[in-house]
Amino acid sequence: MQEDEGFYLERLKADKIDFLQIQFTDITGHLKSLTVPKNRFEDVLYDGITFDGSSIPGFKPIENSDMKAMPDLSTYTIISQNSLGKTARFISKIFNPDGTRFDGDPRYVLERQIDRLKKENKHFYIGPEIEYFIFKRDDKNRPTVIPSDQGVYFDKNTDSSILLKEEIVKRLEDIDYYPEASHHEVAPGQHEIDVKYADAITMADRLIVIKSIVKDVAAKHGYYATFMPKPIKGINGSGMHVHQSIFNGDNNAFYDENNRYGLSKYALSYIAGILKNIKGASPILAPLVNSYKRLVPGYEAPVYICWANRNRSALVRVPAPSGKAKRIELRFPDSTGNHYLQFAVMLGMGLDGIENKAEIPDPVERNVFEMPLNERAELGIETMPGSLGEAIKEMERSETIKEILGEHIFENYIKLKRMEWEDYTTYVTDWEINRYLEVY
Repeated sequence: MQEDEGFYLERLKADKIDFLQIQFTDITGHLKSLTVPKNRFEDVLYDGITFDGSSIPGFKPIENSDMKAMPDLSTYTIISQNSLGKTARFISKIFNPDGTRFDGDPRYVLERQIDRLKKENKHFYIGPEIEYFIFKRDDKNRPTVIPSDQGVYFDKNTDSSILLKEEIVKRLEDIDYYPEASHHEVAPGQHEIDVKYADAITMADRLIVIKSIVKDVAAKHGYYATFMPKPIKGINGSGMHVHQSIFNGDNNAFYDENNRYGLSKYALSYIAGILKNIKGASPILAPLVNSYKRLVPGYEAPVYICWANRNRSALVRVPAPSGKAKRIELRFPDSTGNHYLQFAVMLGMGLDGIENKAEIPDPVERNVFEMPLNERAELGIETMPGSLGEAIKEMERSETIKEILGEHIFENYIKLKRMEWEDYTTYVTDWEINRYLEVY
């Protein structure tokens, strides 16, 4: 037996683990998990576990469906403890029967983009701001869209979820996920949690657990937590602002105190690559029909393709810190997507800008939401897709996004999202019934 497997077998015994969950995501980001009892720990750590890939949309056809999940031992995390025992998880890598990596494994897509940086001894770091709503349940314990409180940004006295959020922070601290802050957001019942930056793969792995903990703790307190981007009309929606930086050893590749705005030429080309390719990435970054109901002017959600220093109405923002803390913030995504694919396209778009020496426009330091249409046109500020249907068309045209994702995920992702969009466009809503039924 290899040394690593032996070490983790001993660790499972020392931690008194009763169950293992071997986890991965499908291409749209839904978590898949296989639960393994104690008597199978050694077999699974050493040889993985086989499963039917044809039962997972976008994976494998039925005539060639055998797949293997091999645990990545570095992802070991204790995720729960209850009367039945203690459960730990490993994120897995997905393999074909011949031992090759499966092209449709979203984690593999991110690994390939990271490998582009490793050749230059650089590392990609991510720090997300994760927004979510806490809603009340009805007398039958079903979720409602009634906010848990009527608080606003940074409120404390009207925030009835303080203890709930403190428990979330404590549970994240217990598994060394380094939460940095938790606070009330702008809308009633809306909250944000920020976690310390980590390399992109580690952060994508962690977000699976973070969202699960938020939901579990809310349920324990009698509420319901959701990351749905726009559950209520007329108030702010929930996004996931993603802070990004690239380091070469201890040197921040994005920082140059002698260059414009304190940004290196490398960083400026990186931002230019994102602006150039962002439309084609929109179904990955904002993946739901509902995502585009958040992305409308007037609710602090960026819809115009521009960048700025500090200005929060821009799609890409450069926060104030300098030196090692210099970074960029992409404000368009939400947290309902596949985080491996989201981080992969962010990095891939930026590297495309660097490799092709993309020219960056001047920053826009005014409130773009209040800017007249003709002025935006004069400045060359384009608008992001206004619906999932428009976003799919942009993605279909993007050779850059296709190259980043690989043909398998690119084609299957578009297929699944087109089905979702077509299902939505043929669905008769309550709004239509209320507006038209008695009038016509």
